[in-house]
This record gives sequence, C-alpha cells and structure tokens, in this order.
Amino acid sequence: MFQLQAAGRAVRAMAEWAKQLAGIKGVVLDISGVLYDGGGEGGGVPIPGSIEAVEKIKVSGLKLRFCTNETQATRGKFVAKLQRLGFNILVNEVTAPAPAACRILKERNLRPHLLIHDDLVPEFDQLDKANPNCVVIGDAADNFSYKNLNEAFRFLIGLENPILISLGRGRYYKETDGLKLDVGVYMKALEYACDVQAEVVGKPAKMFFQSALAEMEVEPQQAIMIGDDIVNDVGGAQQCGMRALQVRTGKYRPCDEQHPEVKADGYVNNLAEAVDIIVKQLHK
Repeated sequence: MFQLQAAGRAVRAMAEWAKQLAGIKGVVLDISGVLYDGGGEGGGVPIPGSIEAVEKIKVSGLKLRFCTNETQATRGKFVAKLQRLGFNILVNEVTAPAPAACRILKERNLRPHLLIHDDLVPEFDQLDKANPNCVVIGDAADNFSYKNLNEAFRFLIGLENPILISLGRGRYYKETDGLKLDVGVYMKALEYACDVQAEVVGKPAKMFFQSALAEMEVEPQQAIMIGDDIVNDVGGAQQCGMRALQVRTGKYRPCDEQHPEVKADGYVNNLAEAVDIIVKQLHK
C-alpha cells in the first residue's frame, strides 16, 4: 500500500513539473553522471537510454548544449571518447572550463602555475607560464599529491596579490568503480591555507551558464538544465534563471531531494525519462 502511495505521489510530482515546460526552446545537459559513468578500460559506460535521448533532442527541434566541468582531458579528446561510446556530439556543442579559463588568462595577462591533469595540459600550450602570477587548479586526479599541492600553495602564498582560478568546485563525482574526490576539495584546501577566495570557472558560476545560453541564443527562462549534481548543476542553473531537473543517476543521492538550500524543478530516474517528457510537452 505504501509503495503504491509513493508511486502515485511521484507520478503527480512529475506531471506537475511537466506543466512548467511550456516555452522551452533549449536543453543544457551535464555529461558525467547523466550521459555516462566514467572509468574502466573503455573510458566509461553509457547510462542506459542516454545515447538515444541525445538523438531525440537533436531531432526534436530543441537547441542543445553540453555543459561540463570535465578537466581530465582536452575538450577534443573528451568529445572523441564520447563519440567512441556512441554519442552524437561535436566539440563546438560543448561548454567546458579549460577553454573559458584560457580566455580569462589571456585577457588579464595572467601566467598560470598549473595543478591539473596531464591530459589537460595541451589546452594551455599557447599561454606564457614563465614566472607565474596565478595558480590554476583542475581535476588533477593522481597529480593531487602532497608535493604538487604544496608547490601550488608556495606559489600562491608567495604572490603579492594571490589569484586562484579553479576549473569547477565539485565535491565528488562518480566513476564505474565508485565515487571520487573532485577539484573543489583541493580548491578549499588552498583557499584555507592562503586565505584567498578562488575564482570558479565552470559550474556553478553564473557566467559559465550564460555562455552556454549565448551559444544556443536562448533566454534563461527558455532553457532547462538536466544534471546529477544538486548544487552545481541544478542550483547553478536556477541562479541563472533557468529551470533544472536532477537525474537519479551518477552522483545523485536520495538525500539530494531534501537539500536544505536547493530544490530541483523536478526529479527523474534518468535522462531518457526526462527527454521523453520534455519532447511530449513540445507536441501539446
């Protein structure tokens, strides 16, 4: 009896947020935990139904943008991996932190000390890195050793005006073998040690979402974000004026639905379910 009541409430809740989809012209998708779970020999495993869901968006007439905090590879290599997994995705459809950070560094004549993943280094090849006047931190994975963190700390605390740029601020993410600490944990350590506040390039920064919206040429109220992170995906998008759904895949945890500060416009089991509802509403 209880299970039937819970199922009934879930159906009513889904119907309620589906009514809010009028006027949607663009969809912004997170990648890790929504399209696929990373890790393993093949670089990851598609979440069931996600390949078909992306295709369904593309043929629906809706505009589509992928918005990721991925910083373990260049955008080109990351997209190539997704293509090998079966996704219809192009480099120019992806908004990612590293290219955005490079633009900022050039505009402000900043020379970075990099604490990032080895596979991301080529994104910064065109920048002057001699005599650094800032620190850039990304998801460095195994490069987050004591030695490397301490080196970044020494560069940062030795600057007259310390500048710390973080490629996202996620706490953790999910791969096929379980949850992994993300860049935000190490960002906080440097903030605390150096008494600075990082400039975040990536979700949940408002400018990052605005960039994705500009690429689609839609207004915030005409777009919906679909992600697995209640704070960085859902909260970030909502602060920008977008609607946002959380999928129950990737890093999702049941307690996310009782988050004290962020409430998604809707919760769905996976991307395929979300896209089915969105596309159905288009035809009403």
